[in-house]
Amino acid sequence: MDPITARVASLETKVTLSTGARMLARQAPAVGEASFGDAIKQALQVVNGSQVKATEMAKEFQLGNPQVSLEDTVVAAQKASLTFQAAVQFRNRVVQAYQEIMSMNV
Repeated sequence: MDPITARVASLETKVTLSTGARMLARQAPAVGEASFGDAIKQALQVVNGSQVKATEMAKEFQLGNPQVSLEDTVVAAQKASLTFQAAVQFRNRVVQAYQEIMSMNV
């Protein structure tokens, strides 16, 4: 095999491997692996759940339910507030990272 043919065969192999790698990267994650989107969705569900719980506890306390104490209601409200603040900080950092990446020269 002459050097040019060998080089072309080598390049064809690299292109095929590169295309295969790109196709694998686009596929859904393997069973048991969580994607980034799934992790974000789960975190937002936790934030929403804590806010719903705090709202329900506040409503029950206002209605005079003896099983709901003021302390538990305040703690639930603080947890909801902290989870929401953490979600906002995460979003801000993701947006900042995206903006930095987009401003890079390629």
